[in-house]
Amino acid sequence: MPTHRRVTRRPVLKGALAASVALPLSSTALPSAPASADERRDRPLDVMSFNLRFASTAEPHSWAARRPVMRRLLRRERPHVIGTQEGLYQQLRDIEADLGPSYDWIGTGRAGGSQDEFMTVFYDTRRLVPLAYDHFWLSGTPDVIASNTWGGASIRMVTWVRFRDLRQGGRECYVLNTHLDNASQYARERAGALIAERVGALARSLPVVVTGDFNVAAHGNPVYDTLLDAGLVDTWDAAAERGKAYGTFHGYRPPVPDGSRIDWILVTPGVTVHRASINTFAVDGRFPSDHLPVQAALTV
Repeated sequence: MPTHRRVTRRPVLKGALAASVALPLSSTALPSAPASADERRDRPLDVMSFNLRFASTAEPHSWAARRPVMRRLLRRERPHVIGTQEGLYQQLRDIEADLGPSYDWIGTGRAGGSQDEFMTVFYDTRRLVPLAYDHFWLSGTPDVIASNTWGGASIRMVTWVRFRDLRQGGRECYVLNTHLDNASQYARERAGALIAERVGALARSLPVVVTGDFNVAAHGNPVYDTLLDAGLVDTWDAAAERGKAYGTFHGYRPPVPDGSRIDWILVTPGVTVHRASINTFAVDGRFPSDHLPVQAALTV
């Protein structure tokens, strides 16, 4: 897998990273607030995967109506890593502002630059430092921006970041974030095989965390089998503690207990999963998205 390769002609992050790795579109890093005593403890890495639902103006679930609920949820949970799907550029800037100056993000539009949806990785700069990052497309030509060769309904991609954890003894890990096709099972199966191959290459050196909306149910599809057969572990099953199970796509309706879990956090063996949960946060019946975020507390 390539590690330090420019993938678009876009601005890079300023500072030490600029010499080694280029990033098409991220926020501008801001000074971090001093870490609290709690942040200094060797506590688990809190990871969230969240399909944001793109910023539509259609009521009653417009982004303007949902954004205050999203803000309250994210400020309450404060994950160290958030892999988001479907976010549009201005929507991501809104979330950046709502999270505050200790967060930054890495991503590019799946059609290149600021166009189309992003597979963004938000991260808490008080906890994590990105060391390398890149993108690949879920197609037969994964290094070609915006490529879509498997008959999927939309362009699909992966954004990955190599992080150093400032709290857990300086350990490093990879985070991959993706969103598989909603229409084509063939495209999903080919995408699962490609992700498994790329994860296998990365996992030879460091632990890997995969976040995403896979558009198929866990335990019920060959895509899931492919990824687990490649050695990945479902954090929901591996967790020492877990919350109540719900279907993760609810379409703004009441969440369904024990429904299909299509949003997953997967890890390589050796990652300790302390807790896993599906977050049903809403305010007066208003949900932040048509998906529920899934969360896991990890030691990598």
